[in-house]
Amino acid sequence: MQEIRLRFSKTDTAKYISHLDINRAFQRALSRAKIELWYTEGFNPHPYMSFSLPLSLGVESLCENVDIRILNDISPEEIKNKVNAVLPNGIRIVDVYDDFMDSSEIAYSDYVYKFEFKDNETALKRIEDVLNQDEILALKKGKKGKKRIMKETDIKQFINKYNISIRDNQIVLNIRLLAGPDKNLNPSLLFDTIIRLIDMDFEYKSISRIRLLTKDLKEYR
Repeated sequence: MQEIRLRFSKTDTAKYISHLDINRAFQRALSRAKIELWYTEGFNPHPYMSFSLPLSLGVESLCENVDIRILNDISPEEIKNKVNAVLPNGIRIVDVYDDFMDSSEIAYSDYVYKFEFKDNETALKRIEDVLNQDEILALKKGKKGKKRIMKETDIKQFINKYNISIRDNQIVLNIRLLAGPDKNLNPSLLFDTIIRLIDMDFEYKSISRIRLLTKDLKEYR
């Protein structure tokens, strides 16, 4: 048995596939590619699959990771080619390796946000004003007793750095957020908060995760 990591991208319509369905898609693809998975023991055996910091629905990614245990004697390149041939559109394995970091080492996520406004110059200024505030209050669902309420949460602490500009008539926001098992900001919550606070009509383009980093700013792999 060997444990390997599959690094994959999730783009286009695949960004709307839930994490549970991504898991199922990989199980089916690995089965069709005749990659023999190691199964857990006990009353409910299931194939060992561990995803590093899975994303919320609607967010693209170039750096998703799933760890699996296989029983085949097969090369990484052969795994990549066989599985890519049967994966759904928008999901592609970009690398396969057996020497990898533990997910606890993830400290940051780099994202690219793209959106368009009728007045991009004004929108850019308002977004900068929001990001430069000492406190950025997001609305998160919570509970008070049995009642569901919206709670204000300061998300400024999760923003490490950012750069924003106008390119090809779109506002492009490159931003580094805290990520990992202890502190992690949902990129969709940040997007929703920015749009709510600047109060301008917009056309949504995309949110993409392009990189995961360790606390030493090394690429997580």
